[in-house]
Amino acid sequence: MPYQVELKFAARTDTGLVRSHNEDSLAISADYGFAILADGMGGYNAGEVASGIATSVLKESLEQRLHTQQWDIRLNRGKRIQQMLVESIIHANESIFEAARINPENTGMGTTLVVALFHHDRVTVAHVGDSRAYRLRKGEIVQITHDHSMLQEQIDAGLVSEEGAQFARNRNLITRAMGVDYDIDVEIHEHQTEPGDIYILCSDGLSDMLSKQEILDTIITADASSEAACDELIKKANDNGGRDNISVILIRVQSEETEYRGPIARILNWLRQAKAG
Repeated sequence: MPYQVELKFAARTDTGLVRSHNEDSLAISADYGFAILADGMGGYNAGEVASGIATSVLKESLEQRLHTQQWDIRLNRGKRIQQMLVESIIHANESIFEAARINPENTGMGTTLVVALFHHDRVTVAHVGDSRAYRLRKGEIVQITHDHSMLQEQIDAGLVSEEGAQFARNRNLITRAMGVDYDIDVEIHEHQTEPGDIYILCSDGLSDMLSKQEILDTIITADASSEAACDELIKKANDNGGRDNISVILIRVQSEETEYRGPIARILNWLRQAKAG
């Protein structure tokens, strides 16, 4: 039976031990079921500006669209949500690009982005750059985004092993980012959710410092406390060097069963109610 997701969000961000300020930005909309994480880049404070624009503009755009549009699953809801999400990201990208054009001190600024939008029993994940999304399900963790980076291209080509990637010098050279060009290539996928799933959004300040296994072990050890898990992930990333800003969002999926729609479902529901009465 399909279900309507109930979500529990927790988030933390930290400057780390090396950077002078935090260029990551987070946004959560519990009412509309989505979370956004951006990792800015650029001279001076330009990265902070880019990531801030990305999260604020995207959050506002998504909330407005989700509020005003009536999504109908009979009209290919998943595809329509993907289209809406990509259009909102394009709008945010244009806002960053325009801000850099107007303010020369912000020339060259950009940001990575990862966003997860939950709807019914699905999650649509979109990303640009090397900020990641993971899914923890039944004690196993998988990365559900594919880094847009030089290192990932080398891994895909078989030039660098997964083990050797940990020590690669070019691991932070990304091939896609928001704000650096008026056009943007967004990677987007839809996934089936299950009750008990935990989705992790993070900047490379976390994924560079902790392996997938370390992330998994930390969350499991924290048991049901998402806040404690976020705190411990930040702490461990700093313990391992804290070379970059560190940001993480955890989304726990719970479920609430809903009734089927349609004539057969209505008849079955009526029969159940009559029997109960």
